[in-house]
Amino acid sequence: MSFIQRLAYYLFGLLIGCMFLFYFFGEKKTEFCYLPNCRVLKDLRSKPVHYSADTEKIFKEGWVGEEDVRKSLQYGKVNFDQSNVDFEDGKLYVISGRTANNDPITIKMVNYTDKVKLLNITKP
Repeated sequence: MSFIQRLAYYLFGLLIGCMFLFYFFGEKKTEFCYLPNCRVLKDLRSKPVHYSADTEKIFKEGWVGEEDVRKSLQYGKVNFDQSNVDFEDGKLYVISGRTANNDPITIKMVNYTDKVKLLNITKP
């Protein structure tokens, strides 16, 4: 078998394998979160969010909204120096994010086993 034939068989097999992977992984909407920041944010996004009274007041002020919180839970950074602290039968997490106006915000959330409570949003 010549080199050209072996190359053709190899490329054909590679094409079939790529189509197979695209078919199976293209159907799933999965995230591969292996880093701690990604895993924490994914866990916080997966649970229903309850708002504290302070947070409701902040939302009424209008400088930050629920969409900003969602975006911060998607693209924010978890401050692990201040996070993972026991707080009211849950774990406190401090997340740095940005608003739609690109202003920095700091979000404090408590992660319970079945829900997430948004405690406070501040401008650093």
